[in-house]
Amino acid sequence: MELQLLLDNLTNPALLFFFLGLMAVQLKSDLEIPPTSSKFISLYLLFSIGFKGGQELSHSHLDMEIMWSLLFGVLLALVVPLYTFFILKRKLGVWNAGAIAAAYGSVSAVTFVTSVSFLEMQQIEFGGHMVAVMALMEAPSIIVGVLLLNLFNKEAKGQVSFSHILKHALTNGSVMLIIGSLIIGYLANDAQAQGIEPFTTDIFKGFLAVFLLDMGIVSGKKLASFLQHGWFSLAFAIVVPLINGCIVAVISQGVTATEGNRFLFSILAASASYIAVPAAMKLAAPQANPSLYLPMALAITFPLNITLGMPLYLSIIHMT
Repeated sequence: MELQLLLDNLTNPALLFFFLGLMAVQLKSDLEIPPTSSKFISLYLLFSIGFKGGQELSHSHLDMEIMWSLLFGVLLALVVPLYTFFILKRKLGVWNAGAIAAAYGSVSAVTFVTSVSFLEMQQIEFGGHMVAVMALMEAPSIIVGVLLLNLFNKEAKGQVSFSHILKHALTNGSVMLIIGSLIIGYLANDAQAQGIEPFTTDIFKGFLAVFLLDMGIVSGKKLASFLQHGWFSLAFAIVVPLINGCIVAVISQGVTATEGNRFLFSILAASASYIAVPAAMKLAAPQANPSLYLPMALAITFPLNITLGMPLYLSIIHMT
């Protein structure tokens, strides 16, 4: 790993605000972001990155690289939950394995947004279609997780209709907003987009810093209870994302030669959903333990990716 790249990332103000949130919890401070404000900021970040992605996509030609990128993203969302389910099932049972596998096959929109900010800081270009790739990776892993639950657990059969879960996955608020913003950004002309540029671009990093402060507070609160579950879940939340990210950093060169796109593929493969999937699994796998799969994604994998993961994956891309 490039040491300077790691140091630059660790001194990123947005990331330091995340650590401030963690520290506030450890010091038992009453610092908090109101839930309504936190929700607004998360919606703003999804809207902004989706709209800018649509603008970038409108300036791109729909070629085979874009088509292969979309297919590659969906393939990752199908393969990761399949192989992780069988690793998890032996230690944590079918219910927890299905929920965790779905979470790690899906993606974290906030990790993606943070990674985009990292690329901009490094002045590395990426394709606007990568926003579409991220949006397409949300639903497939949820579908795979539900299928695995129905195949390997008789109790799961008929509990919640598959069509209901599919509809929930596709109409999830974060998925709807990111896809809708992408389409709107694609349809808007340059003059129209410039009119809201101060909102979509100029204040983006400030909102990201406040949101990561909130994520630090939430992660700190969930970390203590998670550590009571033992070493296996902790090891999984660290090792599997790093393996996924490192492998995809190498093989993604067969899909795209663009450094920024390869980096985002690595992040998408390494991240885990802690918004869309937990909401879906609450319906599909009520017996799964949310105090297990939610902190794994949010309190362990998320900070791992935005601290060590990003400079590690980029370093591997530089070497290959």
